[in-house]
Amino acid sequence: MDSKQIIQAFDKLVLNPKCELEYETPYQLLVAVILSAQCTDKRVNIVTRELFKKFPTPNHMVNLTYDELGQMIYSCGFYNSKSKAIIDMSKDLLEKFSGQVPKNLDELMTLRGVGRKTANVLITEAFKGDAFAVDTHVARISSRLGLTKSENPNQIEEDLKKIFPQSSWSRLHYQFVLFGRYKCKAVKPDCLECPFQEICKYFKKKK
Repeated sequence: MDSKQIIQAFDKLVLNPKCELEYETPYQLLVAVILSAQCTDKRVNIVTRELFKKFPTPNHMVNLTYDELGQMIYSCGFYNSKSKAIIDMSKDLLEKFSGQVPKNLDELMTLRGVGRKTANVLITEAFKGDAFAVDTHVARISSRLGLTKSENPNQIEEDLKKIFPQSSWSRLHYQFVLFGRYKCKAVKPDCLECPFQEICKYFKKKK
């Protein structure tokens, strides 16, 4: 399968790819993405519905201590590191960007707690730009379909960008994520009617 055929297959598999995190502002999306590390979007949404009622902006969030925020986000896991990342990121936003989330990838990555994947999600979702964020789902799908030989997220991103046209990056990112989340799971993927059987290393090995 070439890149066009892969895109066509994903367009049939995932008709309306979109972010499943709930948010109202770029800042809230940024917080939600930090919380989503090794946590389901469903759980993050449960937590942020209450969190954003009381602390919707960085001005509100910086008034919390790490322990106070940690108690509110406890069920998302890794609450100590996540509470520190969110509060430190909020302080950086206020000090460096007057509380506004920057639209530039390099500037986003100057925020404490914000890595390349998180920054790419903001570019894709909040600012409707072209980016290819690589999370565990994207990495798994890319490897199984033989689109990369690397396990390094930055290299995987570069490999995917070379294969697919820029106009497709953001859409494919969500298609990879949703396909990996609901069909091509890490354990017991649904291979029965998968259109990628001919190129999937997992399927060939299983077969």
